[in-house]
Amino acid sequence: MQDETWGSVVQNKLQFSFIVALCIAAASAGHAQAQSAAAFTLRDAVAMALDKNPDRKIAQSDVAAARIGSRMARTSLLPNLGFSEGVTRGDDPVYVFGTLLRQQQFGQANFALNNLNRPHPANNFTSRFAGQWVAFDSFRTELEMRKTDLQSRSAQASLSRSDQEIAHHVVASYEGILFAAKYVDVAQHAVDTAKALLDSSKSRVDAGMAVDSDQLVASSNLAERQQERIESEGNLEIAWAQLERAIGAPIPAEQRRLQDLAEKTFDVRPLGDTVSLALQSRQDRESLKQQLAAQKVGVQSAKSGYGPTISTFGSWERDRASIAGSGGNNWTAGAELRVDLLPAAKRQQVAAAKIALERMEAASTSADDEIRLEVTQAWYAHRSASQKLEVARASVAQAEESLRILKDRYESGLATVTELLRVEDAQRQSSANYWQAVFGNTLTYADLQFAMGTLNPANQEDLQ
Repeated sequence: MQDETWGSVVQNKLQFSFIVALCIAAASAGHAQAQSAAAFTLRDAVAMALDKNPDRKIAQSDVAAARIGSRMARTSLLPNLGFSEGVTRGDDPVYVFGTLLRQQQFGQANFALNNLNRPHPANNFTSRFAGQWVAFDSFRTELEMRKTDLQSRSAQASLSRSDQEIAHHVVASYEGILFAAKYVDVAQHAVDTAKALLDSSKSRVDAGMAVDSDQLVASSNLAERQQERIESEGNLEIAWAQLERAIGAPIPAEQRRLQDLAEKTFDVRPLGDTVSLALQSRQDRESLKQQLAAQKVGVQSAKSGYGPTISTFGSWERDRASIAGSGGNNWTAGAELRVDLLPAAKRQQVAAAKIALERMEAASTSADDEIRLEVTQAWYAHRSASQKLEVARASVAQAEESLRILKDRYESGLATVTELLRVEDAQRQSSANYWQAVFGNTLTYADLQFAMGTLNPANQEDLQ
């Protein structure tokens, strides 16, 4: 009896453990399924591109180089300090006389004429510290520091514009996948419809209500629809490849789950306000603005070359006859004022800086005109796309109603299979045109946001 009770207890514990294990496994499987079922959003794609795209790494390297240039300009404020260790040997009378003096080894015997004229060779081991510092350079260093800071800001603005370009490419590729996937659905629906028509044609031929040519026409129509589906599936794979190129990394198969393409309505400002906002928001224009300011400072820096330069210098030296021996030491310090009395090269440098400034001013003006044109083109393109969407939406409803009416006529024997196929082609083309219009409406809005310089994560949520 005791053994039976113990056995039942063990059995109950095993059953309880088995149930718990099943629950844990089911929860884990459900969690993994939920993760795998999560859609790969547009925000995910853009974030992945900003992390993986090599074009962004190039822009980041430009920013890093500009920052290094800014730090290098500041090094001119620091003194130059160096150390040298040297050894010389010779019997030149002047060299030997000076060496003995520096080593503090000059004695009474060295004044003998024979020693002065024909001295013995002397060794000199020298340890020397020397430094120099530019105390004043007519503010050239300060101007160069300001110039490099402006160039660094320009590079940072270029990086921001590069991020927008990457995001724009990702948006276009992502929306291209949604459209390609929707076109696959349209093509598959056409295949299903063609199969149903072929089955209906066979039944009508068997019932003596249609001739064999109707069945042949339906069979040929099915083959054409299947070819279109195959082509649409290939276009979908190409669209995925384009997105991977825009991101800069392959996308695993388990992440290839996107939300369906859906019609969106976007609020667009008047053209004048849109252009004004673009001139304020475009980061490439901000980059040119910083470059223009840097060129103006560059002209001032070149002109500072006409001014005087005051430098200070100093050195400390130890001289000895052997590397480990004793000897003498000495120091020297001084200051120097330098003025270029014939600054021909500096005049050319100023002239070159002015030419660079004029070129940058022209580039800035040209960029403003280009921005106005790009925004105008994108604005009207989006307006046309939204109008096309309205027309396409109405066309779909009309095509579906026409197809329904003709199907009823065909089933009643009042219409031929050729007429039915013609209306089905019109309905399929109308559906394809509608999704093309939905795609174009979203894409042109993204183009407009990019032209305005306002394409950011918040806008990407609107595009999703």
